[in-house]
Amino acid sequence: MKVTLPVGPPVSRIAAAIAAPARARMLYCLVDGRARTSTELAMVAGVTPATASVHLQRLKTQQLVRVRSQGKHRYYSLDGVNVAATLEALSVLAGGSGETVVPDAMSRLRAARTCYDHIAGVLGVSWYGRLQALGWLSIDSKAGANACDVSSNGVKAFAALGIDVEAIRTLRRRFAYGCIDWSERRPHLGGGLGAAVLDVALKNKWVLRDRNSRALTVTTLGRRELLTRFGLPG
Repeated sequence: MKVTLPVGPPVSRIAAAIAAPARARMLYCLVDGRARTSTELAMVAGVTPATASVHLQRLKTQQLVRVRSQGKHRYYSLDGVNVAATLEALSVLAGGSGETVVPDAMSRLRAARTCYDHIAGVLGVSWYGRLQALGWLSIDSKAGANACDVSSNGVKAFAALGIDVEAIRTLRRRFAYGCIDWSERRPHLGGGLGAAVLDVALKNKWVLRDRNSRALTVTTLGRRELLTRFGLPG
């Protein structure tokens, strides 16, 4: 029996690009949404700078990373939120984070971390659940898999946080959806709205980024605000 799979070759090439351990480490290092130099990524991957350049060119060819020049440096980042979502989904399938981390770091990643440009981990999953319980968000089955919409009360509530819901709807990306969390096996808030929530949390110093990982630290102020505003325990 002959089976025609028109998307087969491109999918195979992308899968092969991700499959190499060094390239996988580079990709998962970039899932926090920050850009890094080839030298930094070489250290993460455990390869020489020359080998890292070859790996990064392979990833760039398959549109998994993008590069921008700034002065003498070239900075690499994931080529969009779809790449990050794919890596997160692969982590769910594999039953792990895709990252090599020590137990303490793993505990912190499970508690709160970035998933490209939105919040994941126990914090992200719990926050997403509270937004639904408060009636700000609802499942929108007509808009695609795991899609969400915002109620009229939610529009006002998000506006009070400084989030313009209607402006987010105009962005060239999914508005809001439940992104399955690799550690919790339940969804956290993704899409443009999820990115806006992370921006608010960072701007107001409710959470702080870790310099060397995707982990987020909830501040004392953050614990108070999350409890007061959303009923989230610290």
